[in-house]
Amino acid sequence: MTRPETALVRELEAALAFWQAAGVSHDFRDHATAWLAEAPRATAAPGNARPAAAHHTATRAQAPAASLSAIQRDKAAPPAVAAGAPRARLLGESPPRDLASFRDWWMSAPGLAATQAFPRIAPRGEAGAELLVLVPQPEEGDREHLLGGPQGRLLANILAAMGLKESAVYLAAALPCHTPMADLAMQAARGMDAVTAHHIALAAPHKVLVLGTALTAMLGTGAAEGLREINHADRRVPVMVSETLEAMLYSPTLKARFWRRWMEWSASN
Repeated sequence: MTRPETALVRELEAALAFWQAAGVSHDFRDHATAWLAEAPRATAAPGNARPAAAHHTATRAQAPAASLSAIQRDKAAPPAVAAGAPRARLLGESPPRDLASFRDWWMSAPGLAATQAFPRIAPRGEAGAELLVLVPQPEEGDREHLLGGPQGRLLANILAAMGLKESAVYLAAALPCHTPMADLAMQAARGMDAVTAHHIALAAPHKVLVLGTALTAMLGTGAAEGLREINHADRRVPVMVSETLEAMLYSPTLKARFWRRWMEWSASN
């Protein structure tokens, strides 16, 4: 009958052999930890000596457990950036005073974009639009104007069904360029929420359609269902929050739900 401790040792040895075959021999944290290195042999006190093979086996059995504990601690701890990152004053001392100057600033201000892999895309539309549509970010293929791909075509069809002309809509993104795996809550916390609020205030729309529930962080709240309006100076602007265009592209159910909500919301606003 196989002894339990022998089976455990074999399982640990098999796990170590797997990582060694994969080329992983260190756990890189603040300092590299050698997982597969030979443990130094300590001189045992008289009467407490044990066979070298047993010492070697025990050391190898303990190494992955220690490394796993360290990984679990790292996952449990909040990221350093999220915990202590200072809030940036992205708008500076002299924020843009109109949409024309905002667009110039949006396209060139340092520290605004989280990535340089994609170009910045300007918002489009005029101040005082009937509806401002806010999306998380430009599409991946955008180069000349915002939402020039499949999401933009879907939005154009939605606006046509609403009976809204392009000139009656202001289109804005919360981020200046396409940002894969964008963490909108983190971007809001670092100061992009103030930028979004200033942008909407300059655009001064009659209504706001937010396409992406995660965008509520950019508007100063994380409660998508509870957000009904935003305040700018002495104006209250009605807000509707729905799913992203990207999600609706592949889901007839989401399209239908969006349309029902829009009909109910627009009837009362």
